[in-house]
This record gives sequence, C-alpha cells and structure tokens, in this order.
Amino acid sequence: MTKRKDKPMAHSMDYPSKPLEAPAAAGPAATSPTSVGIVEDNAGLRRSLVRLISHTPGMACVGAWSEGKSALAQLPALKPDVVLMDINIPGMSGIECTAQLKQFCPQTQVIIVTVYEDNENIFRALQAGACGYMLKRAFSEKILEAITEVRSGGVPMSADIARKVIQAFQKPPPKSGSQVEMTPREEEILELVSQGLVNKEIGDRLNISYWTVKAHVRHIYEKLHVRTRSEAVVKFMSDSSLAPGAHQNPAN
Repeated sequence: MTKRKDKPMAHSMDYPSKPLEAPAAAGPAATSPTSVGIVEDNAGLRRSLVRLISHTPGMACVGAWSEGKSALAQLPALKPDVVLMDINIPGMSGIECTAQLKQFCPQTQVIIVTVYEDNENIFRALQAGACGYMLKRAFSEKILEAITEVRSGGVPMSADIARKVIQAFQKPPPKSGSQVEMTPREEEILELVSQGLVNKEIGDRLNISYWTVKAHVRHIYEKLHVRTRSEAVVKFMSDSSLAPGAHQNPAN
C-alpha cells in the first residue's frame, strides 16, 4: 500500500524558505507554481496567509517576514512572482518597502493587503509601484483571486478601493489658463511625495529638516488648492505642467 504524502506547508517565519525549484517538466503545458512572498507583522495573520498560499494548488510560499528590512535583504534573491505587503510594518512602511523592492525586483508584483482605505495611502502605494490594493477584511478567496488576477496583468482592488480611485480621477479638471508656478525645490518635493515618501523620508533624501519639508508641502497645497497629499499626487499625475525637471539646480 502506497503511503500518502501530504503537500509540505511553508513555515511562518521571518526568513525565506529554500528557493523554489520548478517541477520536472511533464510536457509543453507544465508550468512553475506562482511564488509568493509575505510581509506582515501580525504573526497570526502571517501564519494564516502562509497556510493559505501553501495549500493552494499552483501557488507556493517562498517566505514570510515581519518587517521590511529583512524582507528587502532576502526577497531580491528569491524574486517571487507576487508579494503580499502590509503597510503598517516595523522599521519602514510597507509603501517604502514596496518602492525599494521594485527597484531590485521590477518584475515582482506587489499587492498591498492592509486595513487602511484612505485616499492618501492608496495613492502613495500605487505610486510606489503596487499593482493591487486589498483590504484585510477581504475573504481568503478574494486574496487568491487577486494573486491570479495580477499574474494575468490585472490590477486587483477591493470594491471600496476601486470606487475611491475612480472618484479621485473624476474630479473636474482645473480651469484652463491657470498656471501653477512651482519653485525647483517644490517640484522636487512633489515628485518625492508622489513616490510615497513621508516628510521625514523626504528630508533625509534631500538633506533638509523635517520642518523645512513641511513648510514646502504647505506651500504646495496652497498653490495647487488641495488639502491632502493624495489630492496633490492626483493633480501632479494629471497635470503635465507640474512634471518634474522643468527647473535645474533646486535650492531650499
């Protein structure tokens, strides 16, 4: 009698498992499983996601991490097809982790899985390179559908998130003839805001103080007639006159 072998389950851990090897080809139709990495600081949810991926045919978990630094140290070598990324993780936000990961692994598709559904986090995540945005309250099958969809070139989003994105882009365009005059430094800061960086990260990047960045951001809001970072990003994305690079040698 042949003893039944259960499919091995990836462990919930803060380091990657052994890199996946493609199964032996059984013909032209044979394909590798979709490899998935997980960055989630909640241990219970992290274990649940590992189990979910590991027990789903056609998917395999390459590892799970509780914070961004260790994930960034090891994910580039694994090059997973998809990463499920939380926003509120220790050390750095999941948005900044996404931006850095995309520099090393441009082919890896990042799906944000979070409790945050405000416009600012949504647009910062998409600007950082995320290609999907799911809420944690989504059922397990929705997470699996999102992974399959993103592998097919889709942009999976929870229904509430998709509605917010559509509403943001349906705002009436600015009146013609209005010209926004931005200083070189304001253009530079607006570009970094659109990449998902917060004021402290922008200050570190430009070697200026947090309070200087905050003052510049306030002036940007006033010039663009907006009240939030997400509105500034939307206007930045939709108005070609605000594109960076129009000036040289920015000054404080």
